[in-house]
Amino acid sequence: MLPLIQIGEIVATKRRALGLSQATLAKQARVGHSTLDALENGRIGELGYSKITRILTALSLELTIQEAANHRPTLEELMEEDRDDQSLDRRR
Repeated sequence: MLPLIQIGEIVATKRRALGLSQATLAKQARVGHSTLDALENGRIGELGYSKITRILTALSLELTIQEAANHRPTLEELMEEDRDDQSLDRRR
């Protein structure tokens, strides 16, 4: 499951990529500016489904439902994922 803090990071990245200010996105999503700021900066403990979906919809994003993994990843799987991520990072 994606933690709320990670959703906030995705929202902030997408908002900036679209050239939107927090105030503009908050207005489009019909949420308070302080709510959006708290989400993007990891200072919010909970956020209702309707608010999250309005924010994501304003950014042309959506939540999806999928089967949960039956097991926790092994150290080897995590290391392989990290290697894959590093190979995609063109800044290195």
